[in-house]
Amino acid sequence: MNDTSALVIFVAAVFTNNILLTYFLGMCSFLACSRRFETAIGLGAAVTFVLTSTTILNYGIYYGILVPEAPLCAMDLTHLQYIIFIAVIAAFVQLVEMIIERFSPRLYHALGIFLPLITVNCAILGVALFMVTFQFTLFQAVAFGFGGGVGWTLVIVLLTGLRQKMGYANLPAPFRGVAITMIVTGVMAMAYMGFAGMVSIQ
Repeated sequence: MNDTSALVIFVAAVFTNNILLTYFLGMCSFLACSRRFETAIGLGAAVTFVLTSTTILNYGIYYGILVPEAPLCAMDLTHLQYIIFIAVIAAFVQLVEMIIERFSPRLYHALGIFLPLITVNCAILGVALFMVTFQFTLFQAVAFGFGGGVGWTLVIVLLTGLRQKMGYANLPAPFRGVAITMIVTGVMAMAYMGFAGMVSIQ
């Protein structure tokens, strides 16, 4: 098992091991939903909730059923982890989608197709797989999942602010739209490299 403290893992997930700017996972909805603060914050909260919750569920399933030492199964079923993780994520996202539609129709319509697309957001599956790769305990996995969601939300909110600011700028035609967004994302990734010596996950 990994002996890194949960607090260090959380800080690393937010900054030095940011799921977006270090691993470049979850870029699709990040680029598409970073035009308005309400949408960015709403999607960020949904991603954080899904990341944290599915990490707990997938941890329990992986170490409770899939590994050979699991108390609920004596077989090695780790080769099924991709299918199981995706099924858990898909089911949980459907639950979140129904809750948001019921209690916040405005946010539901603002997120549009990108809310159900959390299911195929590679950041969600990536955190589950990193949990296994880094051999996290339950608390470490929760810290990584929650930190990953917080880091994802922080970056999308920062990009939203920058995109709104750039809306008033007189940019050359070739740099407008997705082009300048990708350039800004790259600059943000380089800026986040400044946190590299702070903490890290081994």
